[in-house]
Amino acid sequence: MIMGTASPRQLWNGSIGIGAAAMLALSVQAEARTEIAPYIEVQQILDFDLSNNDALGDDVVTYTSVAAGVDASVATRRIEVGASYRYERRIDWGDDIADDDVHSGLVRARANITRGLSLEAGALAARARAEIGGDGLGSLTGDNDNSTQIYSIYGGPTLSTHAGPLEIGAGYRIGYTHVEDNFAANSDPTQAPVDYVDHTTYHLATASVGMSPGGMLPFGWIVSGGYEREDASQLDQRYEAYYGRVDVTVPVTPTLALVGGVGYEDIEISQRDVIVDATGNPVLDNNGRFQTDPNSPRLLAYNVDEVIYDAGILWRPNPRLELSARVGHRYDTTIYNGYLTYQASSSSTLQAAVYNEIGSFGRGTTNTLAGLPTSFTLGRNGFNQFNGCAFGDDGSAGGCFDNGFQSLNAANFRSRGGNLVWTGGRGPWSYGVGAGYQNRRYFAPTTSANFSLDRVTDEAFALQANLGRQLSPNSSLDGNLYATWFESGIPGEADVFSSGGSATYSVGLYSGLSAQASAGLFANDVEGEETDWLATLLFGVRYGF
Repeated sequence: MIMGTASPRQLWNGSIGIGAAAMLALSVQAEARTEIAPYIEVQQILDFDLSNNDALGDDVVTYTSVAAGVDASVATRRIEVGASYRYERRIDWGDDIADDDVHSGLVRARANITRGLSLEAGALAARARAEIGGDGLGSLTGDNDNSTQIYSIYGGPTLSTHAGPLEIGAGYRIGYTHVEDNFAANSDPTQAPVDYVDHTTYHLATASVGMSPGGMLPFGWIVSGGYEREDASQLDQRYEAYYGRVDVTVPVTPTLALVGGVGYEDIEISQRDVIVDATGNPVLDNNGRFQTDPNSPRLLAYNVDEVIYDAGILWRPNPRLELSARVGHRYDTTIYNGYLTYQASSSSTLQAAVYNEIGSFGRGTTNTLAGLPTSFTLGRNGFNQFNGCAFGDDGSAGGCFDNGFQSLNAANFRSRGGNLVWTGGRGPWSYGVGAGYQNRRYFAPTTSANFSLDRVTDEAFALQANLGRQLSPNSSLDGNLYATWFESGIPGEADVFSSGGSATYSVGLYSGLSAQASAGLFANDVEGEETDWLATLLFGVRYGF
């Protein structure tokens, strides 16, 4: 699920500041610290097909995994870095699965260059589902033909300074997202083919100037503007947006304020035509992606040019609780946005948000990555695979990518939904919960193809939960549960429900050497097919340096 998917201009102009309190808390470090923990690992994995489905091959598959990784956290007066990365090589001994490489991990960093000027960056490596109507990712052990590798990276400077009573801000962000070869895409000849992401480049620039309430004026104000552009390799797709607006904050009581804003926005999405065969079906390349007609004119998929406005409340009854809710007009319709941040204790935080925006896979992945704190714990299932969520440390919430990874569709879409992240711990216990819902309505122009995604709507829901307990100074028990549901609006495309859980026992053996035992049960329920059940056992040893 995509947590905190409000657009960057909303985040930076104050209209939906989810995550701002967490980032502020992380910017003040009690003391410098550096923790770098590299490791190597050897595991033996056994997968059991409990469905007696001949199409899945042998009932029992076993292979060896060799992995290397690092978990790191650096915090000084000028630099904050959080990193968790793992490379895994799978070695088959009986031709049951293909030898494979798996990269998974997350890096977030911030460097304070001078007073008010910082440089932020992040990177992501993960697996996502390839074919829309195919199996979910499950445990990501063994062969999973319906998964592909995703990489995303971003970076850019942020300025926050003052000129007398004026507060001045500016920022620039460039992001790049790439999806590896997707051999399972459009592999079903009975389904209408749709295009899948290859790579995208995303630019975002913002600037603002304003004044807080209680200074020279009894109310606060901010004037902001921004520019966004995303270029996707598929069909030479382009997203371009300009905006400018004025926002006002009027205190009513010491804890309650009225907020509102008005401005102007221009968004245009366009692409080139697709090459089709004699029957009107798109001509696919070897990876199942559409091929672009370079001689075609640009085709308009979406355009809005209008005055935008919204109004609502901002409630801060105490330093630990903040609630914002707004209603207004944008994207040629009525919109609702809001967020709630509650820091129950120094180690427990709840964040929730309702959002409404124009999105894409590339922009959504970049903005979710950029919204994460620099101090986090990466969510992994019992088989050391990234489960799509990162939970913030030091009482800050994190974010999840799951809903975005449900579909690698290359088209832009109107995105509406909500999400929740709750993370914390007490004594020997630690926990994290993430849940989200997303509704996407796609934009596509009239092309030469005989099927268009225009106005097709899909829905996705995802739930993640982690629970851990430290049993002794050198042993722990951890559990993970998940459920994902995806309903495609493409005629004839199957709905998919995936769920599963795992438990892991870890124990330290001697001076950096530890052992792990994990067990999991996973199910994929594709509409119109029998449910596939998979049980997995893992035994491994790790040496940490």
